[in-house]
Amino acid sequence: MKYLFIFISFYYTSLYSQTKTNIDSISYYNKAANASLKNKQYDKAILFTQQSIAYCQNHHLIENQANQTFKLGKIYYNQHNYDDALKKLQESISLFDKLPLSASKALNLYYIGIVNTEKKNYETAEEYYKKADAVFNKLNLNDSQNLKLQKAIELKSHKDYNLAAKILKKIIELPDNNKFSTLRSDAYYQLGLIAAQQKNDSAIVYFNDALKLYQKNQNLKQKSKIILAISQHYKNQKEFELAYSYLDQHHQIENYIVKLKNAKFVFDEFKKTKKNELLNNEFKRKSEETAELKTYRYSKLISILAIALISILSLLSLALYKNNIIRNQNNLILKEKNKELVIAKNKAEEATKARSEFLSTVSHELRTPLNAINGIAHILIEDDPKESQLKYLESLQFSGNYLTTFINEILEINKIESTKIEIEKISFDLKTLLVNIQNSLKELAAVNNNHFRLEIDDAIPDHLIGDKTKLSQIILNLINNALKFTQNGEVSVIAKLDNIENENATVYFEITDTGIGIPKDKQKKVFESFSQGSVEVNRKYGGTGLGLTIVKKLTELLGGKIKLQSEVGKGSSFSLRLSFGISDKPSVEVKDTKVYNDYQLRNKLILLIEDNKINQMITRKMLEKKSMNCEILDTGEEAIELIKTKQFDMILMDVHLPGINGTIATQQIREFDKTTPIIALTAISLDENRDQLLSFGMNDVITKPFVPDEFYSTIAKFFK
Repeated sequence: MKYLFIFISFYYTSLYSQTKTNIDSISYYNKAANASLKNKQYDKAILFTQQSIAYCQNHHLIENQANQTFKLGKIYYNQHNYDDALKKLQESISLFDKLPLSASKALNLYYIGIVNTEKKNYETAEEYYKKADAVFNKLNLNDSQNLKLQKAIELKSHKDYNLAAKILKKIIELPDNNKFSTLRSDAYYQLGLIAAQQKNDSAIVYFNDALKLYQKNQNLKQKSKIILAISQHYKNQKEFELAYSYLDQHHQIENYIVKLKNAKFVFDEFKKTKKNELLNNEFKRKSEETAELKTYRYSKLISILAIALISILSLLSLALYKNNIIRNQNNLILKEKNKELVIAKNKAEEATKARSEFLSTVSHELRTPLNAINGIAHILIEDDPKESQLKYLESLQFSGNYLTTFINEILEINKIESTKIEIEKISFDLKTLLVNIQNSLKELAAVNNNHFRLEIDDAIPDHLIGDKTKLSQIILNLINNALKFTQNGEVSVIAKLDNIENENATVYFEITDTGIGIPKDKQKKVFESFSQGSVEVNRKYGGTGLGLTIVKKLTELLGGKIKLQSEVGKGSSFSLRLSFGISDKPSVEVKDTKVYNDYQLRNKLILLIEDNKINQMITRKMLEKKSMNCEILDTGEEAIELIKTKQFDMILMDVHLPGINGTIATQQIREFDKTTPIIALTAISLDENRDQLLSFGMNDVITKPFVPDEFYSTIAKFFK
């Protein structure tokens, strides 16, 4: 009995000792901590890791203690408990210092840098990043570049974009070989995300560079995320067709990746099934060796083929079923995304339409009172006012002209953006055009004491085909700016032949000045609406801030791209290249329509149809100033009845009238009077244009507010 008790005691003591050994070990605590982390039970994970550290201390296991302390620091870091994380990481470094250099020590140093980055201790963080790099270099490991990439991503997440971009740009400078292609591709991708976050156009360049590197490493997952980023970029740019196209590519790649996984699964299952069947048949073959050999082999072959075929068909059916489910899910996602893009597109179009209609209405409604302001100012100046009054009237006239220019420029931008502007294809002489522009601006050059130089390449063909009017707008705006912002300096206009190919000539234009210049940080903004670089510039030099916006949009409309180089205090240079057709026929120059003789207008009987009393008074006064006689009616209906019984030398027809409008009235007059000139008077809007008005039977168009010389010139054309 005594010996039995001793045996039982010994047995349970041994069992307890074995159980304790199994529980109280680094492996046990490590597995327990990992399981807790997987289940997101972070308090348990911390507790098990602390027990593991205590075990290492008790058994003097320095390397294990260093690794477990490092692990505890990482757990605290992932919990955003940065103070405790830093404390444990420093403890683990002091332990690693007692050991030979290792990759674990380098990673530990790197994590201390990361935690300091989170705490915004950037200088301290940089010291530890350098220490980590030094350890990796001593160990001849390439992981330092990967850590730099992770460091940059961490800085990007804290919106420290400049420092992150600096690190990423060093990575993309690594040698162009397979060793670094994936790393460099990731760097370009991260640079693209930073540029997209800053709404910088260079984002798409970086994404495309990342895609080029993808071609070398064939990483489908990487390509998928880059293409998704490009889709998001175009969506932010409101280029929805391109956004949808890249989104479609992204989903196609994701589907292909899923198919590859499914195919691998099918193949692995097939190999497994085949192996099992071979083993089973081998066992049967050995157990039935005494059976007839030929019959057995034949049966075996049939069995293997049948089972393999059934297995393959089953797996393929399963793969097809799963693939069909995934495809249906992706189709639903694509449909939803497509709906979102269509809704966004419709909203954008509605917003653009609303803005266009608003600007068109505002500009149209402003022209009528402006006509009164400009007209009254002109009449009063013509009536020999007192010298003390003249200054005020000239200021009034200047303000009216400024507002007119401002409204015209808003309308011009609105037309370009609404695609209601057409490109002409007419023959013209570029050299003559530039000389005429120079002559028209000589007085402006003299005001600021500027030397105005024109340099034209003799190699440029004499007759080009293109939109002469829009080219004139571009060149005039650029020269006006150069002359306005330059004093006692030089303004140069250069036109050079760039190349001739396939009956097309590309001409290089450059307008340079020695004026005030534009700061680097303002150079992109000068092409935006209502921007002149700064408030001070606007106040000192005046202007609407729309000229360069129109220049950029017209240049792009003509297929070119404008570039700017400038330095404060030294001047600016605007350059562009435009392509023109080459004509073998001389251009037909339109004579100046502003030349007229007062005698042509004398005693002419004019019928004015205008419902606005102020405009009636102003127009009558302007006509009588040139000895013309004027009768006034308020409506189109009255005009139709009067013209049936009375002959007039000319009819001035306001387009917007109460009752029937001016265009309908003109159509009805033309049914019985084909000869009397009818000129449209209109505060022209976005939905109106000269050709449209002429199609109703009108002979010409005068735009409100009237420019006196243009008003008289247009009328005089019909009395020659």
